Amino acid sequence: MAEITAGMVKELRERTGLGMMECKKALTETGGEMTAAEDLLRIKSGAKASKAAGRVASEGIVGAWISADGKSGALVEINCETDFVSRNEEFLAFGKALAKVAAEHQISDVAQLMTMTQPEGGLEAIRQALIMKLGENLSVRRVACYRTDAQLALYLHGSKIGVMVDVHGDEALGKDLAMHIAASKPVCVSKEQVAPALIEKEREIYAAQAAESGKPADIVAKMVEGRVAKFLAEVTLLGQAFVKNPDQTVEKLLAERKARVNGFTLFTVGEGIEKKSVDYAAEVAAAAKV
Repeated sequence: MAEITAGMVKELRERTGLGMMECKKALTETGGEMTAAEDLLRIKSGAKASKAAGRVASEGIVGAWISADGKSGALVEINCETDFVSRNEEFLAFGKALAKVAAEHQISDVAQLMTMTQPEGGLEAIRQALIMKLGENLSVRRVACYRTDAQLALYLHGSKIGVMVDVHGDEALGKDLAMHIAASKPVCVSKEQVAPALIEKEREIYAAQAAESGKPADIVAKMVEGRVAKFLAEVTLLGQAFVKNPDQTVEKLLAERKARVNGFTLFTVGEGIEKKSVDYAAEVAAAAKV
C-alpha cells in the first residue's frame, strides 16, 4: 500500500476544503491516488470541485495591450521568482512590450513570439538581459491575442489578473463584463462550449451523491440533472449572476443591452503552478553544520 504522507493529506485538504482525517481516510481507501481520493470525498461529502486550480503559486505579471481603435489586443503572462521583481518597472514594461508585439503580429505561440524583434532589440535578448540585471529567472508562460470587428475591453486587477473581452457592445458594458469575469471566473461563454468530458464527470459525481440519498430512481435522475444545470450556470459567463446586479444573469443583461460576447481570456498569475515551499530555518541550520 502506498505511504500516505502529510504532504498528500495537506494537498487533498486544500483541494477539497475538508478535514485532515477525512482526507487521510480517502487517500488510504484509494491507495494514495489523489484524483480518485478527491472524487471519493466529493461523492461522500458533496464537496465542490477542486479549489487547487485557483491557488496562485508563483510570482509575475499579466502584460496587456489594446490598439487605439480597440480592434486588436493581447494578454501575456510572465513569471519571475519574487514579488519584488514583479513590481520592477523594466519588468512591467517588458510585459507590455510583449503584449503589443503579440497583438500587432497576432502571435499566440510563446516560442514564436520570442523570435520577434522591436526597435529596442530581439524579445529573447531583452529577456536574457533582464535575467542578468534582475538576478532571477524570467519565463514567458502564455499569450492570447485578439483581432475583432467588434470591440475589445480590458480589465487589469493590479498586475496579477488580466481579462480581455471581445464584445459587441458599448465601452462601459465591456469594462463591466471584464470586471465580472475577473471576479466570477467563468471558464467559457456558454454551456455549449463546456467540454463534454467535464460535464460527464460532474454528472457521475452527482449521480453517486444522489444515489446515497436512497430516493427513487426518477427523483435521483431529476436531482442529477438539476445539479448539472447548476454547475453549467456556475462555470459559464452567460449563466452567472451579474456581479453588479445578482438578480440578473449575464445572459439577460446582454439581451437587454442588445449585446453579444464573442469570447474572453482570463489570466491569473501563477494559476495551476505549484510554488516550491522553502524552509529557511532548515537551510540556515544545515549551513551552520558545514
